Amino acid sequence: MWHSLEKKEVLKKLETSEHGLSSHEASIRLKKYGKNELKQIAKVSPLFIFLTQFKSVLIIILLAAAVFSLAIQHYTDFGVIMAIVVINSFVGFFQQYKAEKTIAELREILVLKVKVIREGQVNEILASELVPGDIIMVSEGDKVTADCRLLYVNELQTNEAVLTGESFPQDKSTKKIALEAELADRENMIYTGTTIVRGNARAVVVATGMETEFGKIAKLVQRIKRKKTPFEEKLDSFSRKIAIVILILAAITTTIGFLRGEDKFYMFLTGISLAISVIPEGLPAVLAITLALAIQRMKKHNALIRKLPAAETLGRATVICTDKTGTLTEEAMSVVDIYCNNKHFRIQDKSFFLDGKEISPERHAELKEVLRIGIMCNNARIEKKGKEIQVFGDPTEKALVLSAYKSNLFKKEETEKEIRIKEYSFSSSRKMMSIIRKRNSKLINYVKGAPDVILKQCTKELIQGRIILLTDKRKAELLTIYERMASKALRVLAFAFKELPNDFTQQTAETNLVFVGFQGMLDAPRKEVKAAIKDCKSAGIKIKMITGDSAITAKAIANMIGLNGSSIEAHELEKLSEEDFNRAVKENNIFARITPELKLRIITALKKQKEIVAVTGDGVNDVLALKEAHIGIAMGVRGSDVARDVSDIVLLDDNFSSIVTAIKEGRRVYDNMKKSIKFYLSANACELFVVLFALLLAFPLPLLPLAILWMNLITDSLPSLSLSVEKEDEEIMKRKPINYEESILNGIWKFVLAAGLISFIIVLVLFGLYYRTDLEKARTIALTTLVFFEMFILFTCRSDKNVWKIGIFSNKFLIYSVLITVFLQLIAIYTPLASTFGFKALSLGELGLVIVASSLGLIFFEIAKAVKLKI
Repeated sequence: MWHSLEKKEVLKKLETSEHGLSSHEASIRLKKYGKNELKQIAKVSPLFIFLTQFKSVLIIILLAAAVFSLAIQHYTDFGVIMAIVVINSFVGFFQQYKAEKTIAELREILVLKVKVIREGQVNEILASELVPGDIIMVSEGDKVTADCRLLYVNELQTNEAVLTGESFPQDKSTKKIALEAELADRENMIYTGTTIVRGNARAVVVATGMETEFGKIAKLVQRIKRKKTPFEEKLDSFSRKIAIVILILAAITTTIGFLRGEDKFYMFLTGISLAISVIPEGLPAVLAITLALAIQRMKKHNALIRKLPAAETLGRATVICTDKTGTLTEEAMSVVDIYCNNKHFRIQDKSFFLDGKEISPERHAELKEVLRIGIMCNNARIEKKGKEIQVFGDPTEKALVLSAYKSNLFKKEETEKEIRIKEYSFSSSRKMMSIIRKRNSKLINYVKGAPDVILKQCTKELIQGRIILLTDKRKAELLTIYERMASKALRVLAFAFKELPNDFTQQTAETNLVFVGFQGMLDAPRKEVKAAIKDCKSAGIKIKMITGDSAITAKAIANMIGLNGSSIEAHELEKLSEEDFNRAVKENNIFARITPELKLRIITALKKQKEIVAVTGDGVNDVLALKEAHIGIAMGVRGSDVARDVSDIVLLDDNFSSIVTAIKEGRRVYDNMKKSIKFYLSANACELFVVLFALLLAFPLPLLPLAILWMNLITDSLPSLSLSVEKEDEEIMKRKPINYEESILNGIWKFVLAAGLISFIIVLVLFGLYYRTDLEKARTIALTTLVFFEMFILFTCRSDKNVWKIGIFSNKFLIYSVLITVFLQLIAIYTPLASTFGFKALSLGELGLVIVASSLGLIFFEIAKAVKLKI
């Protein structure tokens, strides 16, 4: 509303004046409106982080099993299960807590004080004490701390990227704007969180705290509840199925024992022991450690994962919705194309090219002149440190300084040769700027501005060292050249000069100019992005650019980075029905002039299409989409605190290619977790099948409860964990993303059943040879055979490729885990510890028989891989 009112109306409605509020009135309003602060979003305490580790269904099942073990006095089982739960919880807690600490370190130091006019006097107060009706003063470098209507401006420009996503400085004025104007077009307003990049102004505060545009988005964010990731949902579903299987097994085992006339209490304990042994109690810890290790690897590639499941979810991503500025681009304007003397000069890195060949600017006088005017008509500040320079000021002027520096023209040295006499400043209405300098006895006006405006004031042109007449026909040609440059998303400025008499006026100084050339600048794409986009295409991941910028700029950048596809603008999307909107979201890859609300709708539409959506963002305008997406990725360098607070991942270098590296790592995590689960369930299936079929076939129990517990201790966690460090498959980024509906158990069950059946046949055959003469030795052979069998199939779980192709010894951690497990089993049967477990020492011949028989599982599965039999 405020932008559509005249200044006097605004002051009247706010019951204030240009002299400001009285201290008494300000105090009353502070009580009425509250402090000018945002309620912090998503702040979590260490206790909350710890408690969230117990939300998993699998953890709840483990806690129930621990309680039951305690109730039937199985203290060892209780201790082991609780130890696993605690390890899992602490792994998750420390990982998330470390991430939250890193986020805290990334927080910006907020502007705490602001200049305010009260009772006609300029005072400096805390920004939190601002109230509606206060008159504030802002200047270059200030961060705006409240929403304000401008009353007076002097060459004011602001950076509103945090709200609008638009990286170019926005010119500001005090004139009334149409009520329906979009936020990005309200040039008489300045907003919380934005920055003053040029000029100064006075403004009246119209909204503070949660009532600002910044605050309104914060309110919406707090209403969006975090949903579980696809992995968390699938794991909970798996856990519920495991719970049902456990209950059924316990009932079947106990019933069979009863029917065979076994001791009822003993069979009840056996049924419960078997059920507890089937619970994959170590799996949560294995998965948590797998994720934690992946997170450490991702951090080395500048991707900070805040929540463990996000590492795996990123590997499932099917769509990346990325903003343009600073993620795909450098977020720094640079001159890439210069037109002068009827020639186009290209600038790449620090080199100049003409017709594809590298040239020296020194040999092209007109090129040097257009570059020199760029620094003579310029207010950017420069600091030189050795061979490097730092430039401060307007992004466009910084680009001009740097383009001249590449040709060995240093602004400070050049400007010191000429005395600065006068400046006619740039404004949104004039669209040009002049600086008059004196060199020896000559007065020279250096001019830059919008090409159409400058060309109207030019009557001559500098060509091949001569000043010639500029005809209307030539002006038309130059305008066409300008339009062609602009169509490539270049921001084009024209440059001219004029020698002046001593008695000049502004009108005489800025007419009859000599045209020299154009400089076209661009927020250039990051060097790594093109290759990253190509990798995404190979991996079947769709890229959608969502930007507040124009379609022309967005498409030009998209073409440079290899992001093909059609584009659509906000005004087109807003007219579509829900069905057509969803179709447009699916069919287009470039979305321009997009508002935060539209961005949220796009994300929601993609999720309805069963896409797993990763979204990048840095400003308040991105927060809703970051929270709604499956994976919210905030920028660590230029991102706002609020964006980082709601994200799942923070990019420490703001680079799109870091996302692609993290996706690769996420896919590796998914593969390795699947391998760990595959092994873990196969090991449990082996134990289950042996005991269950022994009961069905009226055999004595080959495994007693204590033996089952021992085997779980030595064969489950460490070997499973060794699979978490497997290297990624060479083709990992050349395969399609995992289907949204696909369970992590997909393709595992056949292998699990096969492993269970093969182990049951091998173990019962060996058990049958010995149990009639020596039951203790038979049980020792059964247990040792299972331990060795599981170690052999650990190798085949490593890959779908044959084990010799990936290298038997390529995973050293796996080799160590196998050796440790075998060593512990040998200690259990060849030391006094054997009597504790009811084991008996085996002869070398018997041990050799066990090893040969155990290896049959590995041989079977490797042959199946060789003949392409899917198991």
